Parts: sequence; structure tokens; C-alpha cells
Amino acid sequence: MADTATAITAGDVNDGNSKNNTIDDKKSDGGVGGTRNEGDNASLSSTSEGSDDAILPRGQIDPVYEEKARILNRAIQEIGIGPYQYALFLVVGFGWASDNLWPIATSLILPPIALEFLPSRPAYLTLAQNIGLLAGAIFWGFGCDIFGRKWAFNLTLGITAVFGMVAAALPNFASIGVFASLWSFGWLLTVLSVDWAVAQVVATLIAWPLGWRWFVITLGGLTLGMFLLRFAAFKMYESPKFLMGQGRDEEAVRVVHEVARRNGRECGLTVEDLKRVEPEGYVARTDVKVAVRRRLENVKLERVRVLFSTRKLAWSTGLIMAVWAFIGLGYPLYNAFLPYIQATRGADFGDGSTYLTYRNSLIIAAVGVPGALLGGYLVELPHFGRKGTLSLSTILTGVFLYCSTTALDSQSLLGWNCAFNFTSNVMYAVLYSFTPELFPTPQRGTGNALTATCNRIFGIMAPIVAMFADLRTAAPVYTSGALFIAAGVLVLLLPFESRGKAAL
Repeated sequence: MADTATAITAGDVNDGNSKNNTIDDKKSDGGVGGTRNEGDNASLSSTSEGSDDAILPRGQIDPVYEEKARILNRAIQEIGIGPYQYALFLVVGFGWASDNLWPIATSLILPPIALEFLPSRPAYLTLAQNIGLLAGAIFWGFGCDIFGRKWAFNLTLGITAVFGMVAAALPNFASIGVFASLWSFGWLLTVLSVDWAVAQVVATLIAWPLGWRWFVITLGGLTLGMFLLRFAAFKMYESPKFLMGQGRDEEAVRVVHEVARRNGRECGLTVEDLKRVEPEGYVARTDVKVAVRRRLENVKLERVRVLFSTRKLAWSTGLIMAVWAFIGLGYPLYNAFLPYIQATRGADFGDGSTYLTYRNSLIIAAVGVPGALLGGYLVELPHFGRKGTLSLSTILTGVFLYCSTTALDSQSLLGWNCAFNFTSNVMYAVLYSFTPELFPTPQRGTGNALTATCNRIFGIMAPIVAMFADLRTAAPVYTSGALFIAAGVLVLLLPFESRGKAAL
């Protein structure tokens, strides 16, 4: 799925440092993604040499890898930001945008598909999408730590585009559900999250004048265009820290030098700099047989165990998984059915026309754009940072959902939904950038896979709840609001704050 691949890549992009930069990683492909969260091969900020500048304190991960990562961080800092990072920022944004285009597409086409095919349970379409998201989160998340970030980063958009356009021609509800699951499998930083918010506006604008079939074809065409630009017009390098973690130090150094060349800078990093921290007798074997064996070993649980290897790491990993799980149920429980809720409640108020439903959806989407930008500013505030911004925005998202139950007319309901979308965009902007920063690079894909899997498992529960709950009542809203508030409280218990510190 694009959000997982994008988020992991974004986390790697920002590894060199997050110190003086609001473009955080992940959303990350986003953020997916998206995380949102991408790679050490394109650091957008810098780091100092002190051990306190790393997100994870010393002793939390393998000591040889840790020292090598700090050397790479300093080299990336010396290169600084340049043309490569700007281009990467653009193509990473494609994954960020797709991460919201397609879930929004499902919610927008649900009413017309239900009207055309008259299924007994329309929520099955959202259920199918979430099953695909779960499969994608597991495959691309864990896979990125096995076969690297590059292929996942490029292929997810292509898979989404193809299955999305095929779905537009299907003749019945069941087949559309199958392909919604397939496009979700392929689909899959803080400021990058503005692409997420803009995508919601674009999707609503396209859906308004078009029928659902032409709408899905158009989105598929847009996604295919982004895939071609990403794949053909931009050469992305594999993450140096991923390569280093695989024992491929020479390739890691070569990538750093190539990024420096693309930026018009000099880089003094050598393979000897990395070898110097290896203990006597240390041998990094990279022949084909060992590489194959290593990839098979990667499938084992060792990568998961590392994320729980110390008390602090275990506490951090467990809490962020719980946060993603709660949001995974709360967000789709309300947002995936928002156009339907708008229409049915509008009808209760006497103004539930198609025009007003799409107009209100467009207004709600537009309000989310400044939310993503605000998130990029707040995460860099001293004594507030990622944790403060994420906790406050998540709690406020739940509060505004509760407030929406007090609406007595369509205008007030629209106002509360706008407030909800504004704060939820702040929340997602930080969530997708903050999450990958909490994991060391060799296990970043695994960490993102765990959080995304929790998110998708609970997301599958949302349409099931909707099937047996009355969306015309406030019950789903109360449930969703409570989950957001609980998630916001859990964020405050996280042991690490990544503002101003470099990832390892």
C-alpha cells in the first residue's frame, strides 16, 4: 500500500536529521505515509555529533550498526538539502496524495454504487477496501525490510492505478468489492501531508460532476501518471542505512556520494570510515548465498524482537501500535461514511440533496489543507514538538466529533465536521511523520508494518460496526470520539520525542 511504502521511505529520507526542518517523514508512501516518513538517502535537515541528538539513546540497538548510522548521519548533514531532496519531496508527495485519494474515492462512490446495485449491505465495499489495506500493510511493510524501499516505493502507485481503472468497468457490486480490495493492496511528512489534504479536495471536485465510473477511471489515470513520473522521470536511490544494515557498506557509501553529486556538493565519506567502528574479526559477507540466506532470515521474528528488546523500546512500540489501532477504528467509522451521514442527516433537516452533499464534502476537504500546514509548524515548537501536537490534535478530533452530535441543522453539522477534518489533518500529518522516527532504520519497515497492521485490523472492524449500528444515530460518533480521545492520551505516555534529534 502506498502509505506504508511512502512512510518508510520518508522516514529514511529524514534520517540524517530532523533538527531544523519541518519536512518530517513514511505517509508516510506514505504515509501511507505517508508514517508521514521517508529515507536517510535524502535527509532534509542536519544533525550534530552528540549522542543526545539521536532519537533512540545509546544501547537500544546493535552497537556496530548504531555507530555506523551516526557516521552516515554526519555525512548526510554535510551534504545538506539540494535538488535531489526537492525532487524526492515532490515524488514522495504522489504517494501521500494517493494515500487519501483512494479511501476518499471509496467513501464518495459508496452512495451511487449502493443506489445502482442495491446491495443488502453497502458497507461490504468499505470492508473489502480495509481487507486489502491490511494485506498491503503486512506485505509492503515487512517486505520493505527484506527487498528494500525502492521497488515498493515505485510499484505501489502502479498497482493501485491499474486495479482502480479496471474496477470502473465492472458490472456488479461483488466484483467492485474485490477490486477495491486489490487497489487497496497496492496503495499503500509533516508538511508533505498537505498533499493528503489537497488530494481530498481534488477527489471531491472530480466526483461532483462525474458519475462514479468516470470518477474512478479519472483517479486511476491520475495515479498512473504519478507512477510514470515517479518511475521514469526520477531516479531514486536505495536507503544507505538499509544497505548498511544488509552489510553492503560500499553500496551505502556510493549512494551518499551520488546524492552529493546530484546536489553539487563534495562528500568525504569513505568505506573505511564505516569499517573503523567494526570490532576486530568482524566480517560482513555479501555474496549471493549469504544474501539469499539473510533475506530468508529476515522473514523470521528477529526484526520484531528488536523493537521489544529493551523496556523503553517495547513500551514505545506497544503504545504507538495501540494509538494506530484506536485511530484505525475511529477514523473510518466516521469519515468513511461521512458523505452518507451528511446526506441522511441533511435529509432529516430537509436539505439532503446531492448538490449540498458534495458541496459540503468539498468545504470539509478544503478546511483540511491548512491543518496539514499547521502541523508542520507545531511539531517544531520547543516543549511541544511531535508528542504535544499529536496528542492535542487527536484529543480535539474526538471532542469535535462529540460536538457534532449537538447539531440541530445542516449548517452547524457542517461546521463541526470542518473542525473535525482540520484537527484530524493535523493529527495525521504528525502521526505519519512521527511513527517511523521511533524505529531504527533496519527495523523501520517492520515497525511500520506492525502499526499499519494494527490500524487495518481495527479498520476492518469499522464497516462491520456500521453494518449493525444505525448511522442515523449518534452511537458510531460517540464510539469514534472516545477512541480518538483515548489515543491522544496514550501519545503523552510515549517515552521518546524526536524533535531536534536524528533517527538511527
